[in-house]
Amino acid sequence: MLVGVLKEIKTKENRVAMTSAGVEQMVAHGHKVFVETKAGEGSGFSDGQYEKAGATISSAPEEIYDQCQMVMKVKEPLPVEYPLIRSGQIVFTYFHFAAARELTQAVIDSKSVAVAYETVEKADRSLPLLTPMSEVAGRMAIQEGAKYLEKTYGGKGVLLGGVPGVDPGTVLVIGGGVVGTNAAMVACGMGAKVYLLDTNLQRLRYLSEVMPKNCFLIASSPANVRKFLKEADLVVGAVLIPGATAPRLITREMLKYMKKGSVIVDVAIDQGGCIETSKPTTHDDPIYEVDGIVHYCVANMPGAVSMTSTVALTNATLPYALELADKGYKKAAKDNAEIAKGINIIDGKITYQGVADAFSMPYTPIDSVIG
Repeated sequence: MLVGVLKEIKTKENRVAMTSAGVEQMVAHGHKVFVETKAGEGSGFSDGQYEKAGATISSAPEEIYDQCQMVMKVKEPLPVEYPLIRSGQIVFTYFHFAAARELTQAVIDSKSVAVAYETVEKADRSLPLLTPMSEVAGRMAIQEGAKYLEKTYGGKGVLLGGVPGVDPGTVLVIGGGVVGTNAAMVACGMGAKVYLLDTNLQRLRYLSEVMPKNCFLIASSPANVRKFLKEADLVVGAVLIPGATAPRLITREMLKYMKKGSVIVDVAIDQGGCIETSKPTTHDDPIYEVDGIVHYCVANMPGAVSMTSTVALTNATLPYALELADKGYKKAAKDNAEIAKGINIIDGKITYQGVADAFSMPYTPIDSVIG
């Protein structure tokens, strides 16, 4: 198969969909790989490294979209790319369709095959291609939140870890999945007082065995969210429903419970955000203020630590990319239920229930499309 690796064009997105080591393995399977020039530069991979691994360097994205049967990205296609996507072409990337009607319609109109990293799902309901970036984003949420608590940025001027004789800061993490657990671990390691809320009591019992003693596991409810908002210096929104719009757990009305200069980091912003007052921001302009509360809602947080993120992402995506290239998407989906769940749109038909529900569009089971 002809496989293309594109250079990201989202603001300050420095990741790339495949490392040179990944290209080497793809070529070893008999596939021809085209890499857009300077695609890996932001992650520390030069054109020369890709060429040494067996790739052909392409000078423009149009060449890759035009030649390749499968194209790989990190972030969703942007409007300038919509006309380049071809009918029958496999596009393998993070899409987050449920939060993007225009993108969804564009991919439907293209009649391409959209395989979304974020909905590839194992039998145990884990999300293997979302997990590594969720780990990065969870850890970064505390790093960024701690920075924007500084008075320089409009924060309260609180040091999360405190110092001897001074109380540490308080962190509220809503959601005990991969993002929330990683956020809580880092916050605890900094010495903060951490409240981690989740609705799953079994998950809370597990976390109570593995988390540090300065992490307090609490059953999530609107009443408990309001209660701990009053104490929090930093709030991390870490709730995810795979492939669907994130639930709004903090309303604008609830902001009145928070202390002025507190910070919200909404990691769920890729799926629409779990805070009513959230709106996507960029690395160039990451924060804004609502009712005295600093909001950080960057939709591609891991792009800021691109070297770590790119290697972690390739480690996870490469086995699936190889299977798609080796077998084609139809046989790969029939042989591997994880890949089948990753396919969101085929030939203009939505094959993932959460995406169809988000926009009240028709849903077509994938089995009826691939035969």
